[in-house]
Amino acid sequence: MGRSLKILSPPKNYHKNHPSSALIPASLSLSHSLTLSLSHSSMAEPENLVVLITGCSEGGIGYALAREFASNGCLVTATARSLSSMRSLEGDQRFFLLELDVLSDEGIRKAVEGALSKFGRIDILVNNAGIHNVAPLAEVPMSTFEHVMNTNVYGPLKLIKAVVPHMISRRKGKIVNVGSVASLAPGPWAGAYTTSKAALHALTDTLRLEFRPFGIRVITLVPGAIRSNIGNSSLSSYESMPEWKFYKPFEKAIKARADFSQTVRSTPANEFAKKAVAGILKKNPPAWISYGHLCTVVAILYYLPLFIRDYLLRLAMKS
Repeated sequence: MGRSLKILSPPKNYHKNHPSSALIPASLSLSHSLTLSLSHSSMAEPENLVVLITGCSEGGIGYALAREFASNGCLVTATARSLSSMRSLEGDQRFFLLELDVLSDEGIRKAVEGALSKFGRIDILVNNAGIHNVAPLAEVPMSTFEHVMNTNVYGPLKLIKAVVPHMISRRKGKIVNVGSVASLAPGPWAGAYTTSKAALHALTDTLRLEFRPFGIRVITLVPGAIRSNIGNSSLSSYESMPEWKFYKPFEKAIKARADFSQTVRSTPANEFAKKAVAGILKKNPPAWISYGHLCTVVAILYYLPLFIRDYLLRLAMKS
């Protein structure tokens, strides 16, 4: 699209009263006007907030967040490990699609540079990319545990380090880290995942205080049980685990944990995204945004004495 600048003909007797106007080309004489086409640059208009989101594969929370931000007038750099997983966003000018594996330092650098080159700035960073893991901690291979931590904790921190110099230079910006309500009252069989999300919560709390002097707001976004494709990835993770040595009698309960959040009562991802984006886009956003099925229940568990909480969680996770 282009904008048009219309240069109108000068008023009658203008040349007589302004001799220097004789230098105006004949194409701008009294009977003519000139239309100049000014091409839009890809830089965002001031009123369009620019958002960079990780983990935007279709069917997930990141995808729903990307669409909701766009519905609110934002320009979105949507990233995922594979462009094909975001195919439904292709052709929509509100989205700039990039491949990004948060484990790749080079990929992070290219994604941030690409977003800045396309839109000129990054107003909001949403660290959503993450992986699930279902297994008793004693039998989780250390390589798997490290992979979960690298993806869910180190990846977001590396991306923050890549984006924050730009935000500090502008003295403004928002950073959103997507945690999990499960880390507030951890139950059995998902220890690697809940450990990583608890670490991300602590990291976010620290950054909120450290970045405040630079005008950067840091937000913990805490989904409850949200209906998304994480159930499929959890089952895939479970199937890749070695056969249990000590926990074979609990196999049914462990496998059930893989899709514990995917029930008919789970909150639809688009509903969660509406609540989340509305909070994030506030001029003074809350430091903690939590929404979805089981959020209230887990909040109550968090404040209960440990012996009561443990008893209730054992009942909930029982095969």
